[in-house]
Amino acid sequence: MKGRKIITGIALLMLIVGIGLLAYPHMSQYFFQKQAETAIHTFQNAVAQEQKQDAQNSASEQGSLQELYQKMQAYNEELFITGQAGLVDPFSYEQPSFDLSAFGFAENIVGYIEIPRIDVCLPIYLGASKENMEKGAVHLSQTSLPIGGQNTNCVIAAHRGSLRGFMFRNIHKLAIGDDIFITNFKETLTYRVTQTKIIDPDDIGEVMIQSGEDMVTLSSCHPLGSNHQRYLVYAKRVDS
Repeated sequence: MKGRKIITGIALLMLIVGIGLLAYPHMSQYFFQKQAETAIHTFQNAVAQEQKQDAQNSASEQGSLQELYQKMQAYNEELFITGQAGLVDPFSYEQPSFDLSAFGFAENIVGYIEIPRIDVCLPIYLGASKENMEKGAVHLSQTSLPIGGQNTNCVIAAHRGSLRGFMFRNIHKLAIGDDIFITNFKETLTYRVTQTKIIDPDDIGEVMIQSGEDMVTLSSCHPLGSNHQRYLVYAKRVDS
């Protein structure tokens, strides 16, 4: 009788542990997504605050958001003119292109990305540092900033899932014709998937600006659970 109770107790414990292991990824994703949503709301509130302040300026004064937009445009134009000369190796991606704190945006969040097909909604941080990549999607420095425009290719990366959240885990499920939405401090831009490709991490030429195009390229590790290669999703701007 005693032995049966022990066996029953062990079986019950194993059942509880099994349920916990099955539930953990989903619970982790839930809390990660809540954190991501908080970051996005913080960004939206900062935009609203800056817009309010700009509206109070006199007609002769330039708003801070307009100034930021012009600086980003100049940055993107310079990248195209110079042929992205600063993009020499993967480490070029880590340093942020801008310091947005001067414009009221905490943590250098430049906007957020939504991908309905794979149920993704993540803040976009400037600079692909390890810290930023644990929190959401990142803009790869030395690629175009996410404001759109001719001769731009904004590369956005995220983990293929981590202990904290799914992120771009299902990037391979994106197909030609799927839509990607990028919201910055000015507007929401719509991009449509045109191609997918698997490359080596140092194939920098595969993420360069394409003359005359307005693009977004998504990047994540490949295969799932490894970082030997990169899975790319190319998308071109369409009218929203």
